[in-house]
Amino acid sequence: MSVEEEVMRIQKKLTKMTSADGSGQEQALDLLRELQKLDINLDVLTKTRIGMTVNALRKSSTDEEVITLAKTLIKNWKKFISGSNKDTNSSSTSSSTKPKKEKEDNKVKEDKEIGKKLPSQFPSSSNTTDAVRLKCREMLAAALRVDGNDFEGCASTEELAEELEEAIYQEFKNTDMRYKNRIRSRIANLKDVKNPMLRTNFRVGALPAARLAVMTAEEMANDEIKSLRERFKKEAINDAQLATAQGTKTDLLKCGKCKKRNCTYNQIQTRSADEPMTTFVLCNECGNRWKFC
Repeated sequence: MSVEEEVMRIQKKLTKMTSADGSGQEQALDLLRELQKLDINLDVLTKTRIGMTVNALRKSSTDEEVITLAKTLIKNWKKFISGSNKDTNSSSTSSSTKPKKEKEDNKVKEDKEIGKKLPSQFPSSSNTTDAVRLKCREMLAAALRVDGNDFEGCASTEELAEELEEAIYQEFKNTDMRYKNRIRSRIANLKDVKNPMLRTNFRVGALPAARLAVMTAEEMANDEIKSLRERFKKEAINDAQLATAQGTKTDLLKCGKCKKRNCTYNQIQTRSADEPMTTFVLCNECGNRWKFC
């Protein structure tokens, strides 16, 4: 006889005792002991519903031993049911919420990496998180916006600034003083209100970032400065015989003190070869001296 059949046999006897007037308590105790010895699993409990029968017996019995043993059996059988529900819920939770949890964890991790603060003007899609480089890009973008002109269909000022800074960085491979000086000179010339063509040519793509990144100060200078330098050159050529220690006389420069245009200048290469010469000026009227780059 199988366990299920044995349980069914005992269940029939217990059902009769439950509906009787409470007699046969000793026999009920023996039957409960038999149930305790059987290897009852969840499948048997579900099919026979023996738990309901034993619980009904517990409620109707007046015998303490019967009641105690019935409670013990019911408690043990509840473990099967609770364990099954726990496994089912765990499996369901694992299959339905684990991917979601993993996605949430990954999202938090990504947010922390992206959460490094970038300058307010700059896009989070930037290809660097270096604070110095990002600040330089922000200042370059601001210089490109100095006149407030719109260039529809062209790259944004942020994109152009990123491209220019990247070209400069690739030359030096770090953010040392050479890098910073190169950035400063680009910013100064791009934001020069007298030099709109430099900005415009760069904004519309006529001047590539790779070229602007290596241009000298003379090449970037506005038309007024270029014209003045050209006149200096011509004047220096014409007065080459006078370009001695006393310098070259000119009326192109005005003294800041006496406001006269009677000056003498000398040009000397004081910096690196890719930088313009320094012009030293002497006012022949009041003796004021200054230098002009």
